[in-house]
Amino acid sequence: MQRFQTFCYALIPTGAQARRMRRFAGACRFVFNRALALQQTRHQQGESRLDYTALCRQLTAWRHDPALDWLMQAPTHPLQQALKDLERAYANFFAGRAGFPRFKRKGMHASIRYPDPKQIKLDQGNGRIFLPKLGWLRYRASRPVPGQVKNVTVSLSAGRWFIAVQTERELEQPVLAATMAIGVDVGIVRFATFSDGAFIAPINSFKLHQQRLARYQRSMSRKIKFSSNWKKAQAKVQRLHALIANVRRDFLHKTTAAISRQYTLVCIEDLRVRDMSASAAGTVQAPGRNVRAKSGLNQAILDQGWGEFRRQLEYKLAWRGGMLLAVPPHYTSQTCPSCGHVSGHNRRTQGRFTCVACGYENNADVVGAMNILERGHRLSACGETAQSGRSMKQEPTEATGRRPSGAAEVLFL
Repeated sequence: MQRFQTFCYALIPTGAQARRMRRFAGACRFVFNRALALQQTRHQQGESRLDYTALCRQLTAWRHDPALDWLMQAPTHPLQQALKDLERAYANFFAGRAGFPRFKRKGMHASIRYPDPKQIKLDQGNGRIFLPKLGWLRYRASRPVPGQVKNVTVSLSAGRWFIAVQTERELEQPVLAATMAIGVDVGIVRFATFSDGAFIAPINSFKLHQQRLARYQRSMSRKIKFSSNWKKAQAKVQRLHALIANVRRDFLHKTTAAISRQYTLVCIEDLRVRDMSASAAGTVQAPGRNVRAKSGLNQAILDQGWGEFRRQLEYKLAWRGGMLLAVPPHYTSQTCPSCGHVSGHNRRTQGRFTCVACGYENNADVVGAMNILERGHRLSACGETAQSGRSMKQEPTEATGRRPSGAAEVLFL
């Protein structure tokens, strides 16, 4: 099997190299914004949108413009890659996967991408990498880089430079070490509850640092904008945001790695996190209700990282020969796993499930995970899709007897 994998390392640039990387990132941002402004102007004038090839011709004209001669100092391929990013942003917008492309702000997500592997030289023995117009840069070689280098991305985060090396390598088809299936119900009180009764407590990275972050932000608001003291306070806020993200990312990587090693089939809910965490403020004409409570709930949902949890779990299971199934989330915590009765009265409290028909009792999250596992088996056996349950009605289902709970064995023929 062919595997594309990215390895991220901290860079140790010299002062001159750091200044050049900032200039190159600024040039990429300028090309992106100018191309976006050009596309918007053409749209307002009723003209068609330029494709990537036409934008590259515009880039050549910009580079030879005497007023923009500083663009000649930046490498060509990263500037072209900025145009590819704009083309992809438009494609995602028209496909409904993202909003309309926005202009990039200075200091936000500064990055440079080198897409041509022929221009990249990697010296793993000495912990350095060669990039056009930057020379040899040292990096912290915390682990080897296996495979053939495909592209390199240099990015700035919280005042530190990082390098992401994407590689391609050929691996043998993985041999399944486990043949067990599990249902996973994600939540806020419990980050992940399994159908066998086990659960993982949440890390709550943002909540742990929320008070300190608020203190840093208040201190920053008292400074004169763009002054030296304001920049120092901004750097403290950025470093704390980076810490929060790193703690959450480390927790998710360790959790998904442990699950993918232990189980072959993992069933989760097909949650629409963006809709669940939408603001309840409403409009001036129709203001929302319980806005403060909903805001706190949104923070708690986003603090868990459910979307990233699903993304990591999906590719790690695929690497080990497993599979991730997303099932319809409707009424998973209101359906009795013993008799199949569906009722909102089955779950009167957050953590307790009591069936009003047969009296079955269990933790509500465990019940949800058990129902998720059952729907995963139906999806894999009967060909149902995650979208097929969007129109489910809350009606009592026919009792089929108590089904096996917990982890189930998967037979591969």
